[in-house]
Amino acid sequence: MYNLSNVRMTLLLVASIFISSTGYSQKTYSKETIDKIREVENNISGGLLLNDEKPGTIIERMAKYKVKGLSLAVIHNYKVVWAKGYGWADEAEKRPMTAATLFEPGSISKSLNAVGILKLAQDKKLDLYTDINNYLTSWKFPYDSLSKGKKITLANLLSHTGGLTVHGFPGHDIKGPIPTLLQVLDGKSPSFTPAVRSMYEPGLRHEYSGGGTSISQVILTDIVKQPYDVWMYENVLKPIGMTHSTYAQPPAPALRKMLASAYNRDGQPIDGKFHVYPEQAAAGLWMTPTDLSNYIIDMQLAYQGKKSKVLNADMVKLHLTPYIDESAAMGTFIENHDGAMYFQHGAGNDGFCGQFFGSLDDGNGVVIFLNTDFYKIIPEVINSVAKAYNWKNFYREPRRKNSITVDEKLIKTYEGVYLYDDSWAAIGKMDNEFHYYANFTYAKMYFTTPTSFFNEEFQAEKDMKKDDMGNVIGYSRMVNGKEYPMAKKITNIDTLKLANQLFGDIAWYLFEIKNYKESLAYFKRGTQVYPEDLNMLINMAHLYLFNNEYTKARDIYKAHQKDMIKPGYSWEDLMRDDYTYFRDKKYDMKLFEQVFTELNIKKP
Repeated sequence: MYNLSNVRMTLLLVASIFISSTGYSQKTYSKETIDKIREVENNISGGLLLNDEKPGTIIERMAKYKVKGLSLAVIHNYKVVWAKGYGWADEAEKRPMTAATLFEPGSISKSLNAVGILKLAQDKKLDLYTDINNYLTSWKFPYDSLSKGKKITLANLLSHTGGLTVHGFPGHDIKGPIPTLLQVLDGKSPSFTPAVRSMYEPGLRHEYSGGGTSISQVILTDIVKQPYDVWMYENVLKPIGMTHSTYAQPPAPALRKMLASAYNRDGQPIDGKFHVYPEQAAAGLWMTPTDLSNYIIDMQLAYQGKKSKVLNADMVKLHLTPYIDESAAMGTFIENHDGAMYFQHGAGNDGFCGQFFGSLDDGNGVVIFLNTDFYKIIPEVINSVAKAYNWKNFYREPRRKNSITVDEKLIKTYEGVYLYDDSWAAIGKMDNEFHYYANFTYAKMYFTTPTSFFNEEFQAEKDMKKDDMGNVIGYSRMVNGKEYPMAKKITNIDTLKLANQLFGDIAWYLFEIKNYKESLAYFKRGTQVYPEDLNMLINMAHLYLFNNEYTKARDIYKAHQKDMIKPGYSWEDLMRDDYTYFRDKKYDMKLFEQVFTELNIKKP
């Protein structure tokens, strides 16, 4: 256990952050800077401008995407030249967004965590290229045959090349229960995610893993013998200039008025205003765009040969150079824009998202955070910043295309799920608007003819195909004049054979657009093809419930009530986790309540 002096240190840290934050005021800018701010604010567009459409403003695009609040900081010539907040930090409290508002955007936490691990390597406290179990004392990684006898290293963990599971984390209600980090690593309740284990041998390729980052958090605390947030503040955040930031989970009550409240993409607030992440290294850093800019500038200057405030030249190079993968470095991702190099990291927690970019060749950069988990405005704002400040080879001019209006009755005949290559797409309707869905992205459809359409998010232009009877059978795909194999419409679910993951993904998409009948049909077929898949089975029970077929749902829950999903994780545990998910997403819980009461299952 940590001693009392560490607890006192944490309390002093919280107090110092709160006191300094209250003095974090909006600057007065020169006319030249104000002109640049207006240029950025009034030149916001996606990758597409239709017909005679003109770029919009930040406020207009925030309204379009239902973004409650946005904060950004702009870096030029290795300095933060301006920072500004837009919209609401908390709409119900009428608390405006400011440059001082703290965000919990998620995975950018990994970049600063990597700086901490690299500092330990710099101080000879660990070796980046040796077995992680040499440093783990409170927990050991359980190697199995999937790792093929190869050992995972910290270099693997920081670059996501360890071949490990668990991409990211959903966070937990502040009212609890909240798992310990070791419970998360072993997938034990109340953790929502499975155990962090090998998918394949380390060093083979990039596989993004927040689970791997969480192992590095345990290594750090096992070595330094201090709470993670305390050591990271004293040794990384404060020296680098991130004095308003904290890895404390949750932040102390005294800091709450400085925090942005989180909202879903539909504009609904997250219960408890934000989620708690015991996975601090992977997702738990609270920060402002200006604070994060200090880290970016420190790395930029160090890359140019100046002295970093935390790392030596060798460690900075590791932080900003791809390792094994062509883009994933130890804590950042590197992008080559026609010879101009940038380092970056994106982020997304429940109710938050963000992105940063920093140039390696000069002193340009940007940080943008939202307290809404819908990212679409982020690249639009970054593109506007890149244009205003003439970033080398970065700005992309929006495509100019024409579109026509098509009768909705005709579009409705295109609804359905389509298979192509080893993937799938769908055309459906949600919130009274038709969309094209692929790669977990809802894309607006723009028609050039009654049968042909394109999307801003995808390159392929599609043309619907019909058989001799006039039935839609698929669509062709054309990219830069090259035609790809036709995407074929699924017409008979009863004979369909897909990977179980595809059955689940398709069914959940249909569930999200509230097409419960079709979603249920895919889960039914999935349980026929994969009868041993208990996750598929419980999802089918959920869909019976949402389709108002209570008895069928209840009978499935009851028949498997004592089953084990995996060691240490029961069917009832999964029911409780799913109950929490549906409750947090504001679904009608009456029938769920009835099931829990009838089967005498304790609710979470």
